[in-house]
Amino acid sequence: MNKTQSLNEVLPDLKPFLQTAWDKAGFEKLTAIQQLTARLIIEGKDIIAESPTGSGKTLAYLLPLLQRIDLTQKNTQLVILASSHELVMQIHQEVQEWSRDSGLGSATLIGGANVKRQIEKLKKKPQIVIGTPGRMNELINQKKLKMHQVNTIVLDEADQLLVPEHSSVIEKIVKSTLSDRQLLVFSATLPEKVQLKAEELMSIPEVIRVGKEDDERPNVDYMYLVCEARDKIESLRKLIRNHEMKALVFVKDITTLSVLAEKLDYMGIHAGFLHSDSKKQERAKAIKEFREGTSELLLASDVAARGLDIPDITHVIHMDLPKEATQFVHRSGRTGRLGSDSGTVVAIVTDSEERQLQKLSHQLNLTFSKKVLIKGELVDSR
Repeated sequence: MNKTQSLNEVLPDLKPFLQTAWDKAGFEKLTAIQQLTARLIIEGKDIIAESPTGSGKTLAYLLPLLQRIDLTQKNTQLVILASSHELVMQIHQEVQEWSRDSGLGSATLIGGANVKRQIEKLKKKPQIVIGTPGRMNELINQKKLKMHQVNTIVLDEADQLLVPEHSSVIEKIVKSTLSDRQLLVFSATLPEKVQLKAEELMSIPEVIRVGKEDDERPNVDYMYLVCEARDKIESLRKLIRNHEMKALVFVKDITTLSVLAEKLDYMGIHAGFLHSDSKKQERAKAIKEFREGTSELLLASDVAARGLDIPDITHVIHMDLPKEATQFVHRSGRTGRLGSDSGTVVAIVTDSEERQLQKLSHQLNLTFSKKVLIKGELVDSR
């Protein structure tokens, strides 16, 4: 990539509210993905962008779109689709922070929330609407969400959206807009089938791929411990006892998560947990306690952790390995994000899982160092 450019070089004549927000945020420069996509977005091009978790993808599309949006027009111009409630709310928070004092209106549409209240928000004609596919499609069908003046649609975490169970709904939403609309597809991982599906909905898209090496990203250490399956929880206990951490712990399913939470509680370790059956209030409480440091561990399944964006996570711990390499990328990318100093990824595996981990490391071109726990300290295995 060429030399790093400043925001004003990439987006000249920045709107005052954006300049104020940029100055307040204290960023010195754009990240690679932000630099490569900004001008193309302003020009109205369709884009497929792959960039690692934590590389600034949300701002990559928000900054140019907020610059381009017509604040004099009180109608929905931009629709952002996301795969989870948490991601919708995080994007909305970014929209609010970056559009402060601009007069811009925004609304969120998520399943499980009060639909009448959402309809009332739409009556105020927000310029930006952010939501999950099901609820958004429902309100389009009811003619409560007017799409005829929407000129840009963003698919955030596209690899979670353009999957068989969602793709037909996504297609309906996209096709309910203007025929010359702009479609922006962003994801941390872009399997070929997802890219091909996206291209079906687009007009000669620009494909942009950014790797970790394109940004000055914090160092992430990858390591693993080998033990018997029955000793995994004890290994976790020893690990957290001697290390100050804010750790996200991944397990394969609800049953494993429930057992782990119960055993940690018995050991006197307070851990929050997220799974697909968690109620909205339970999720919010677990995330809040983890953010504030009341609990040092947050246990999660892959589905429940979609869209989760919590700063300063020091460790990602894999109690079970995911089936897909892309899922490992999503999990591990939640530590060592831009703005932090470093991150640590630890896999606690059995002998048979060690072979699976070696395959993963080869696929992802990652180097894992084998460690052992001695008096609670991680030391190199001999």
